Amino acid sequence: MFANNALTENFHDVRAFILHERAKVVSDAEWRFRMKGYGYNLRKTDTGYEVARLPQNNVLGMIEA
Repeated sequence: MFANNALTENFHDVRAFILHERAKVVSDAEWRFRMKGYGYNLRKTDTGYEVARLPQNNVLGMIEA
């Protein structure tokens, strides 16, 4: 997985990258679209967002809303 142009398996780094990207956009739809471009799928749940790696759609963890 890549976060900030560095290969990482650490979900903490991936989470920080995803939240940093969230600050750059106006809407959740735009944020999810951007994350797909980086190879992450964000699925909204009742408790937050489920983060999965594309194309396998392997769940990496949750980001609380």
